[in-house]
Amino acid sequence: MINLTINGKAVQAPEGSTILEAARSAGIYIPTLCYDKAVEIYGACGLCVVEAEGIPKLLRSCSAKCSEGMVVNTESERVVQSRKIAMELLMSAHDGDCVAPCQLNCPARTDCQGYVGLIANGEYDAALKLIKNKIALPASIGRVCPHPCEKACRRQNVEEPINIAQLKAFAADMDLKSDSYVPEVMPATGKKVAIIGGGPAGLTAAFYLTIMGHSVTVYDMMEKMGGMLRYGIPQYRLPKEVLDKEIAIIEKTGVKLVNNVKLGVDFTIESLKAENDAVIVAVGAWKSSSMRTPGEDLEGVYGGIDFLRAVIKGNAPEIGEKVAICGGGNTAMDACRTAVRLGAKEVYVVYRRTRNEMPADKLEIDEAEEEGVIYKFLTNPLSFNGEDGKVKSITLQVMELGEPDASGRRRPVPVEGKTEEIPVDSVILAIGQKLVSDDVKELELNERGNIAADQDFFTTSIEGVFAIGDATNRGASIAIEAIGEADRCAKAVDAYLNGQALDTRVPYISKRDESTIDYSDREKKSRINPKVLPADVRNKNFDEVSLGFTEEEAKAEADRCLECGCREYYKCKLLSVAQRYDINPERFKGEMPQKYSHDENAFIERNTSKCILCGLCVRSCREVMNLSSIGLLGRGFKTDVSPAFSLPLDETNCNNCGLCVQLCPTGSLTEKFNLKKQVPLDEEYTEEFVEIDGKQSSVLVSRYNGKILRVIPNDEISRNSGLSRAELQAKLK
Repeated sequence: MINLTINGKAVQAPEGSTILEAARSAGIYIPTLCYDKAVEIYGACGLCVVEAEGIPKLLRSCSAKCSEGMVVNTESERVVQSRKIAMELLMSAHDGDCVAPCQLNCPARTDCQGYVGLIANGEYDAALKLIKNKIALPASIGRVCPHPCEKACRRQNVEEPINIAQLKAFAADMDLKSDSYVPEVMPATGKKVAIIGGGPAGLTAAFYLTIMGHSVTVYDMMEKMGGMLRYGIPQYRLPKEVLDKEIAIIEKTGVKLVNNVKLGVDFTIESLKAENDAVIVAVGAWKSSSMRTPGEDLEGVYGGIDFLRAVIKGNAPEIGEKVAICGGGNTAMDACRTAVRLGAKEVYVVYRRTRNEMPADKLEIDEAEEEGVIYKFLTNPLSFNGEDGKVKSITLQVMELGEPDASGRRRPVPVEGKTEEIPVDSVILAIGQKLVSDDVKELELNERGNIAADQDFFTTSIEGVFAIGDATNRGASIAIEAIGEADRCAKAVDAYLNGQALDTRVPYISKRDESTIDYSDREKKSRINPKVLPADVRNKNFDEVSLGFTEEEAKAEADRCLECGCREYYKCKLLSVAQRYDINPERFKGEMPQKYSHDENAFIERNTSKCILCGLCVRSCREVMNLSSIGLLGRGFKTDVSPAFSLPLDETNCNNCGLCVQLCPTGSLTEKFNLKKQVPLDEEYTEEFVEIDGKQSSVLVSRYNGKILRVIPNDEISRNSGLSRAELQAKLK
């Protein structure tokens, strides 16, 4: 035996051992992507380098032998820098998506690809559980979300994006029709959290903190929970019966709900803090923004959210027959469509830009027009004109589009001397909403008049008090933004209650070079939208407009997904190493040497754009199976892994053993399963045991129809044994 020191730890290793073998036997991690005990040492990735005292150059631990008295450092500054450069070089030529663009563009980071794939496979319960990892109110949010996920959906490069939001609502509705899923709650921690505000942010934070085992009470000033989902979204878009069912599920987890109590009247932030271990302020933005236009104080001029709230509470104002709505967002659409349903004969939407620049959802804009709404584009109110204190008309300034502003939209500029006047009985200002700052005067506010909250930890000026949602920082936004914040805040509060540090570092992920994606082979399939009530029926009542997906429609729409995200995401060794270091592959970016290739083979899918030329597939095919079905083709940066003469694998002597797939560290080689048809996207793993050096060791095993799909080392013995996955699989047999 040889005695050496690794990272200050005394280690013994058999004579002839490599530094990597000695480190693994001692439980010391050294990254490597090209090493496997099943094949000869290759040293291609350059990640296993270590520093040894008295030796000027870095050593590749996979090949460097141990010597008596050797002192090794596996994480010195020089070693880490070398690994970072190696990883940047590898990732600069790795053209793959770790995560689908839809998920990256969702403020709540919902696994859209995952639940869409499960719906396509008919796995509705699994889809719902996956959604509820991030969204506590999916049936409600699926109906009202402006779906930024769809704006990033690559299916639009074929024809139209996937109808992701409606699929979310479908899975949630299926759950509400059955014995609704209530997640398991962890053992009680004894910690108490008070949440002020029962809107989407407050309810979401309460849901996840309760699941973590904390005792949570939500306080809200309104008669019922739901916040703007209840009091700002019309019944025809979000039936309150649906919202009630989802809130009841949250209550079943153990959340205590207290209504009709107001901050500053019935309690203060400090009084709640004295009784709880943490407080979250999620009071929302309940004040309509002003246009600062002459005549705003006239009778008949209403704020957008004030108007919608009055209608929802059954106190609809008398708006008359001619109504003008100022604004171009979804609140404006809700207001104009509500005015139609209240019996107004002429409903105008006044918007200073054109239809193309409207921030409202296109479907809302189109459906409003079908219901009789008249758009007055390129106009802006100059004044609201009254008689006897009541509004009678609006003077509109005619506009034209100039140069783009900070939002990227062309700035509307007045056309000098050109105005228009329209008679009205009422006006609804739907241009935004803001915090009632007097409610939160105990907290420090920013220059916008919103609560100043840390972007990562959501902490405020008072220790133990956190703040989220529309009341903070930038102000009011879409509900899914508040929900995303609430999920992250729940984790921050949990860490605070446990006295732990929260890691807010954004881990590195790979994104595909869009220029390399070829959609020409994709069959065009039109987007499926749920059927809706006819315009001449729906504009006379507040019944839900959308009839929702049937099962057949949902499966067909979900089946359009291109599955952009990597199915190996949770097991990718390349990503695991990349996320250990702060890397910037962009500095080595150049022409991608590998492009995506389709190989005709029944079992193995090859995606050469993800290949990092580690050589494990080539070497295992040659050295273990004695086949040499694939090899390294070309030289230099244009080297590729391919069968001879670039033949399809089916035209080689490949026996589809799958060893290359098991050893591939990047997802460049995968089992060719149509996951939407045969195997759920989230594979079910069982813990099983194998014998290694006389000891029982744990591995994770995934099987399908009796066939072992994957074997993953699960404990320290199996991870550090040096056995390949093929060898571990053989031990299971």
